[in-house]
Amino acid sequence: MIEDDSAITQPSTRYVIGVDVGTGSARAGVFNFEGQMLGVAKRDITLFRDAGGMVEQSSREIWSAVCAVVRNAVANAGVDPALVIGLGFDATCSLVVLGEGGASLPVGPSEDPGRDIIVWMDHRAVAQAARINDLGHDVLRYVGGRISPEMETPKLLWLRENRRAVFDAAWQFFDLADFLTWKATASLARSTCTVTCKWTYLAHEKRWDPSYFRKIGLDVLAEEGFARIGTEIVAPGTPLGQGLSADAALAMGLNPGTAVAAGMIDAHAGGIGTVGIDGGPSANLGYVFGTSSCTMTSTAEPVFVPGVWGPYFSAMVPGMWLNEGGQSAAGSAVDHLLALHPAAAAARREAAAAGLSLPVFLANAAATRAASASEAVRLATGLHVVPEFLGNRAPFADPHARAVIVGLGMDTDADSLVALYVAGLCGIGYGLRQIIDTQTQPGAPVERVVISGGAGQHDLVRQILADACGKPVVATRSEEPVLLGSAILGAVASGIFAETGAAMRALSHADRTYAPTEGEIAAIHRRRYGAFKTLQEQARTVREI
Repeated sequence: MIEDDSAITQPSTRYVIGVDVGTGSARAGVFNFEGQMLGVAKRDITLFRDAGGMVEQSSREIWSAVCAVVRNAVANAGVDPALVIGLGFDATCSLVVLGEGGASLPVGPSEDPGRDIIVWMDHRAVAQAARINDLGHDVLRYVGGRISPEMETPKLLWLRENRRAVFDAAWQFFDLADFLTWKATASLARSTCTVTCKWTYLAHEKRWDPSYFRKIGLDVLAEEGFARIGTEIVAPGTPLGQGLSADAALAMGLNPGTAVAAGMIDAHAGGIGTVGIDGGPSANLGYVFGTSSCTMTSTAEPVFVPGVWGPYFSAMVPGMWLNEGGQSAAGSAVDHLLALHPAAAAARREAAAAGLSLPVFLANAAATRAASASEAVRLATGLHVVPEFLGNRAPFADPHARAVIVGLGMDTDADSLVALYVAGLCGIGYGLRQIIDTQTQPGAPVERVVISGGAGQHDLVRQILADACGKPVVATRSEEPVLLGSAILGAVASGIFAETGAAMRALSHADRTYAPTEGEIAAIHRRRYGAFKTLQEQARTVREI
């Protein structure tokens, strides 16, 4: 059931740019002050994978890509670069390691200094995370009780224990979003968003906890007064330094001094670009469905939810507490699931010939095989997927969890591939439902899910998610809400808006609502959700055998 609420407004005469650095690409979008995107550009970035769960990137390559996409987005928008007055960045929560003068340092056994980023999904620090969790320091209360190997202190500990010379030679350890703002302005200020959500900064007390770093084996960072991880912590949207430096401006084709905002983690930018619609942040769960998935729940008071990261103060919406969940693999889990099927290669070639990704091709196919998007769940009858290929981020904080597929036969035709795709989507939706249920009990309920991210743009995907999680799924008018979120930060830094909430309300607008279908379809999903939880539990029971 889809409700339409769209409108187009005239472009402004001044503009802001949002830059998003995801796992596989850098993108930039030019926006006017009605929230309309006028031009966009994208450039792929390299991902280096090695044994032991290691995933690395190059900060030099990423910065070059960022400058290129900004130039191209402005050209595609057809606007005068002199009229761009603000710039905002978001990025994955990846760890950038730089030596004196900003020189790149090798973070892995390749010994390639160009590979100076430990990517968010890198799981080399699983053992370090487990040891930190066993110590049970009080700061862990603010990460759902258990720290994740995706976060930065386990990765820093891994570096100190396994690459001591690199750790000792490091001048700065940056979250990727903070690296980008440093490159743009030369400011070493860190964003409250990055350091609170991934580094254990206690934003509600405006301090690092030295005892935590001493206890886990990173005492040197405390002894240095945290100079290498951030001594100036500012709210997202805060204008940094003197704005865009001359070198950065030249590389981007913009004016020196253009306002640059303190940035955000990419998923949180998606929250800023979406949850300001009707009902506001407390009613709207921001759901970013991309390579991974993230759930963003905002509350007026702190809510402690075991297995769900947070509560984090002012990490997304200023003055509100954030609980963050989701899964380490979401869109990538669907991709991996499909690759297991013998019909996937032929379907991928057919999709490419039509200019489509395989998931979009299969969503179209499912839509043609079912009477409606909601009825497509029947295509997956007897087939169940728990898509935890890369662990369970929430609500179990279990990096050792793995996927379960039940009901897979020897079929090799296109219909069985479509059925597997639908079952995988349902599994993503039930994981979302489980997080919503888990958060509701201690006092963080939500009324609707506001979706963003590249994996969640198809009508069939949104309807299945609504049916599976039991909440209305709302799509915003902006086709790129993550980019819009970063642009909102740039708008605040420019001074056009006095605060982030006002910018969110002005620039983000609801478009379509996908209401969960009642009756028999709802009953099917309740039964499938019960099966999902049973399979999850059994997988935990048997995996050590």
